[in-house]
Amino acid sequence: MNDLLDAAIEARGRSHAPYSKFLVGAAVRGATGRIYTGSNVESSSYGLTICAERLAICTALHQGETELVEIAVVADTQGAPGPCGACRQFMYDFAPKATVLMADLHGDTRTVSVEDLIPFAFGPGDLASFEGHNHSGTSDDE
Repeated sequence: MNDLLDAAIEARGRSHAPYSKFLVGAAVRGATGRIYTGSNVESSSYGLTICAERLAICTALHQGETELVEIAVVADTQGAPGPCGACRQFMYDFAPKATVLMADLHGDTRTVSVEDLIPFAFGPGDLASFEGHNHSGTSDDE
């Protein structure tokens, strides 16, 4: 995963964080072996800010990657940074079996599975079980 971590560190340098000054880089590896990167991009309307992890995942999907197997996240924190809740959900939706490497700039790392980051997650399978039901909560067959 060192090449993935190196790619995330490089991506961090392209962050656009004029408000928080908190630079984050991410990299994802697809099953093809190709690496895709992202960095956080802040908006003055904070809710529109795009996290590095989500940008990297979207880039991979946009480029045709169908399976993501590894994710790296890097920030200048005290200890390895954990992804925010929205990114954890995004990881679960698009890379549920991936390994996640979190690292700070001082060499502290943690490696966990996406499932460890978001236990009891709600995901695509939960929505699939909803098909065939109308909005009143009863089956269309009833």
